[in-house]
Formats: sequence, structure tokens, C-alpha cells
Amino acid sequence: MKRLGLAILAVALCVVAARPAMAQGTLRYGVSAGLLMPTGTYNTNDKMGWVAGAGATYWLPGNVGIRGDLSYSTTSHNASSGNTKIIGGMASVVYALMPASAPARLMVTGGVGYFNAKESVTSTSASKVGFGLGAAVAFKLGTGSTRLVVGSRYTSVSTATKLTFVPITVGLTFGK
Repeated sequence: MKRLGLAILAVALCVVAARPAMAQGTLRYGVSAGLLMPTGTYNTNDKMGWVAGAGATYWLPGNVGIRGDLSYSTTSHNASSGNTKIIGGMASVVYALMPASAPARLMVTGGVGYFNAKESVTSTSASKVGFGLGAAVAFKLGTGSTRLVVGSRYTSVSTATKLTFVPITVGLTFGK
């Protein structure tokens, strides 16, 4: 958990340090929830679970943004009554294929993060680096700045058994 805190601090410092160069950017923040689909070996051991998260994207001039997000998820084991819980944070670069004024905005993202996975039966816990690639669509809701965002991201965490999963989330974002 100490390393997770350091990773989050590093992301925050990068955003603060880059702030003078982003004088004309905008900040959007939001929450999301959805399903977590284990893949690979993780899928062999666990069933589909749920995920919840919060994040913020700082949009630079043009269609590029810097995103930081935190997530918490849990899945149940197939063969026993235990579960796997994953908490983590990710820093990503986001590229929007449409301008902010579009009614629907398709975005692609790629980033690196730090995750802690804890398995309940053996009480083993591992904190490792992870990588993610994904896409999302943000739909304008009404005339305000609120957007409904539907997204997914293939994530791979470098634990001993290599946790790979795909969260499918729905969320709301706010901001300019």
C-alpha cells in the first residue's frame, strides 16, 4: 500500500508540474462502476466481478489529455468461497478522436499504474506495476457539461500469476 501511495503521489506531482504548460486546458472529473471480466489464468480461478472508480482528465489544447484514476474491484473464486480484491491507480494519456463540442466523443487511452491484489483464502497480497490500453465513448447529456461515459480497458498486472482483466464501466463526468 505504501508503494501505491507513492505512485499516486508521483502522478499528482506530474500533473502539478505540467500545469503551467497547460494554461488553456480543462479539467473533467467523474465516477464509474461496472463489471470486471477476468481473462487468462485469472479467468480460470475467478468469476466475473465488479469494479468502481474515480478519476480526472486534464485536457490539453488539442485532443490530448492526461488522466489519473483509482479503482477498486472484487471477484469471487470459482472453486472456493474466497475472493480476489484489486485496488490500484493508473496514469494514462488520452487521445480524443472528436472535438469536445461533439455530441459523442470517442477516446483511446494507454497508461501505466500500480495495483495491489489480495487473495482471501491464502491471504496472499502482491503490489505490482500494471499496464492498460482502452477506449471509451463520452455522450453529452443535455445542454450542460455532464457526460455519460462508457468505457473498457485491457489491463495486465505483473503478479506471479499475471492478472489480466477487462473492466467494462459506465460513469458520469463533470467539469469544463
